[in-house]
Amino acid sequence: MHTGKTLFAQLMDFLPWKTFHRIVDRHDGNDRVRALSCAEQFRAMAFAQLTYRESLRDIEVCLDAQASKLYHMGFRSPVRRSTLADANEQRDWRIYATFAGHLIKQARSLYAQDSLDLDLANVVYALDSTTIDLCLSLFPWASFRSTKAAVKMHTLLDLRGSIPSFIHISDGKMGDVRVLDILPTEPGAFYVMDRGYLDFARLYAMHQAGAFFVTRAKSNFVWRRLYSAAIDRSAGLVCDHTIVLEGHASRKRYPEKFRRIKFNDPETGKTFVFLTNNFTLPASTICALYKMRWQVELFFKWTKQHLRIKRFFGTTENAVKTQI
Repeated sequence: MHTGKTLFAQLMDFLPWKTFHRIVDRHDGNDRVRALSCAEQFRAMAFAQLTYRESLRDIEVCLDAQASKLYHMGFRSPVRRSTLADANEQRDWRIYATFAGHLIKQARSLYAQDSLDLDLANVVYALDSTTIDLCLSLFPWASFRSTKAAVKMHTLLDLRGSIPSFIHISDGKMGDVRVLDILPTEPGAFYVMDRGYLDFARLYAMHQAGAFFVTRAKSNFVWRRLYSAAIDRSAGLVCDHTIVLEGHASRKRYPEKFRRIKFNDPETGKTFVFLTNNFTLPASTICALYKMRWQVELFFKWTKQHLRIKRFFGTTENAVKTQI
């Protein structure tokens, strides 16, 4: 007796499959493929995520247990672990990265009008990276340290909806600041970063592109005060200075003015020094923006707790990037 579509099939119906097939054709993903098309590979990997499968054998056994429903789930034939392993190793991971970017664009539009609890109409991003540890003997291409391997997931998080708008996967050795070279810069948007991204030349390129940044200052950079703005000390503010960098090399990398804000957090008693190229927002708003950066840390925590990125179904670079 027909009891209707499975829950998995209903979820898959929400996806824009015409867009997916156009992306597959662009990358020749189904060229010379006789079993397990790119769409079926996507469904198998989505099934593994949604049902918390731990291995290729686990995926195969679980799908075989529902053999009579496979056709209605979008599979033309049973999924074999060797075929899925080959697909993860050989099919271009950019197919799924491009499709993910399309889905992210749809999801962001749903949260575009969400409030940030700040009187701010600009788009606000938080930039950070997280390290995913791997076994050096199984993943020798993911160089990190002498005794272990790792990949880094560099993420630009849209704070309206906490949705990643940009993800770059690299080996563990890539420095965080280098991602600024490939980061898409949106004029008028705010980019909130920790001091690991403090590079004056790269920040100046962001400034010239019309974007705003908020980051923390390092203790050893040399500067000179030009102006001091009035502050509300009852809110924890210590100073709000307009400064320029001292030193020939630093001035050459960033010849414009900075805004330096010193803040003493009344909750923790810690003192923070922020740098930004925005001179119009209140100093308290700049401090609140940096505090919101913590959302990207919560996103990484949620990702590692709920997604299958601690156990990988393949050991090649293409397989790892496909799964992520």
